Amino acid sequence: MAILKLTDICKDYVQGKEPVRVLKNINLTVEQGDYLAIMGPSGSGKTTLMNIIGCLDVPTSGGYELNGQDLKDLGDDELAEIRNKHLGFIFQSFYLLPKMTALDNVALPLLYAGVPLKERRERAAEALKSVGLEERMNHLPNQLSGGQCQRVAIARAMVGNPDLLLADEPTGALDSKSGSQIMEIFRKLNNQGMTILMITHDSGIAACADKVYRILDGELYVGEGKGGTTDEEA
Repeated sequence: MAILKLTDICKDYVQGKEPVRVLKNINLTVEQGDYLAIMGPSGSGKTTLMNIIGCLDVPTSGGYELNGQDLKDLGDDELAEIRNKHLGFIFQSFYLLPKMTALDNVALPLLYAGVPLKERRERAAEALKSVGLEERMNHLPNQLSGGQCQRVAIARAMVGNPDLLLADEPTGALDSKSGSQIMEIFRKLNNQGMTILMITHDSGIAACADKVYRILDGELYVGEGKGGTTDEEA
């Protein structure tokens, strides 16, 4: 079952008076249970692509379906609801609220979703336990290491049981040991059925995924990975 389908996605930005095409006819299908990485250098268009997939931006042209729903022409409120119900986000900079405990940071998306307090805290505690932080639930972010903060961010992203987990440079702010631990968690989540799409510039991190795509100058190609070994255009 296809969770996500992009068809001929293009994105233009205006520089001066002329439009500049940042994404060029991107085609991508993500099936339930996939673990994909998109790798590219700075300026390749990977963050723009992630923003469109995450409903944080809209394409100039092309089609985007999520769980069979056409997202074209949806308004800001509708896209926000899609993000909250169907997508989980993990960023390089964690984005934890500094005055809230790990437990309350993880429970925050459930608050926005209208989940009652008792259930919020139970689900947040279970999510933290799944990433090995059951003994750090009441710690503030400044009492945690970078790797632990990213694990809190992972727990926050998965607490709402999203259809798709989006990770943008998830190890970019971490040392190699902490980065390896985060990749082990991703593999565990994928083995449990979580669909993961990760963006990175690091070939070693990308190789942890089952299939690797490469983005260069706004064009997407199938790269090398456990699930793909050709350089044919996707």
